[in-house]
Amino acid sequence: MDLANFLIQLLNGVQYGLLLFMLAAGLTLIFGIMGVVNLAHGSFYMLGAYLAWSLAGLTGSFTLAIVVGAALSVVFGLVLERLLFRHFYRRDHLDQVLLTFGLIYIFEEGRSILWGDDVHAVKIPDLLSASIPLTENLSYPVYRLFMSGVCVVLALGLYLLISKTRLGMKIRAGAFNRDMTEALGVNIKLIHAIVFAIGVALATVAGMIAAPISSVYPNMGSQVLIMCFVVVVIGGIGSVRGALISALLVGLVDTFGKVLLPQIAGMLVYMLMAAVLLWKPEGLFRQ
Repeated sequence: MDLANFLIQLLNGVQYGLLLFMLAAGLTLIFGIMGVVNLAHGSFYMLGAYLAWSLAGLTGSFTLAIVVGAALSVVFGLVLERLLFRHFYRRDHLDQVLLTFGLIYIFEEGRSILWGDDVHAVKIPDLLSASIPLTENLSYPVYRLFMSGVCVVLALGLYLLISKTRLGMKIRAGAFNRDMTEALGVNIKLIHAIVFAIGVALATVAGMIAAPISSVYPNMGSQVLIMCFVVVVIGGIGSVRGALISALLVGLVDTFGKVLLPQIAGMLVYMLMAAVLLWKPEGLFRQ
């Protein structure tokens, strides 16, 4: 592998890892802070992709579609948390699994009714459709760099929110001891609603920005869900920092594995997870 090909695969691995982080960050927040096992998290990724396709067609602007879709996902997350998830915080994990597993089928059927079962393409905006030449024959798409940039900005924003704001302090306190936090006058129900909405929004935006390069098709959320759980387990449940490092590791291992070891590429990520759990059963970082 020459330097240009190595650089392309490195950029692809980082971009894939950052996209996984956006999905896994919401999943680890919801599970680590609220104690909810959300198997329907991949459906929010699918929802984002279909919103990107439909809103871009309606508005004629991919940027406007992302803004509107992100706002709609926050509202959807707040409503879903209020109507369903709020009643399952103190329930057994099996009840949560059954609820969210059922939601997968509901979301898929709703997707089929609203948008049909065809595969759709989302056009890359003209401003981002160029490529950066690396050699005479190889280039790298600008849109993939844009995706990585969006993910980095959102990761930085999430870090600042959790670590540097009063709301983040309440979120961390609620994750550490819900009853004590509530006794001190913090509206823990509101905190949980905000956390859930953030998680839904992150997954939805990830689906929206991934739509132009992955296309939009049925059951696309199920394919990323397992990888998200792998990232959460490796990074440590409830740790946003762990999710970021784990997602980058998984992205690089998966990308280079498909190039260098295609015969066992499907196993490498799970071998990485097994090695990490043997070394640190709680994951790379604790909450």
